[in-house]
Amino acid sequence: MTSFAILKFVHVSCAIISILGFTGRTALKLYSPDRLQIRWLKIAPHIVDTLLLASAIALVVLTRQYPLQQDWLTLKIVLLVFYIGFGMLTLRFANTRYQVIISFNAALLCFIYIVMVAMTRQVWPF
Repeated sequence: MTSFAILKFVHVSCAIISILGFTGRTALKLYSPDRLQIRWLKIAPHIVDTLLLASAIALVVLTRQYPLQQDWLTLKIVLLVFYIGFGMLTLRFANTRYQVIISFNAALLCFIYIVMVAMTRQVWPF
């Protein structure tokens, strides 16, 4: 297996684990918010997201496809910033069920768009 294949596997795996964890934590916020205080639920997302970011940076360096040179990669970063913002809104700042659901869906749409852009390497993947 090449280093590219390994890095891509790590990156995709971490992205899947990250979105599943985000979805699970959102469900806990809606149905059992006290469980969000469990220590490993606070630590694990940071570990996964650090591996996700590190693998992304390694892939960029390895493939020499840099943001601002590749429109699709620049868009992924912009969408990532929005995804993080909506995620923070969902898990930290949303006070009502409605706010949680709306911000979660906005984050999910950002994530889906990131995946589509990554798969097609097109800014407009439709």
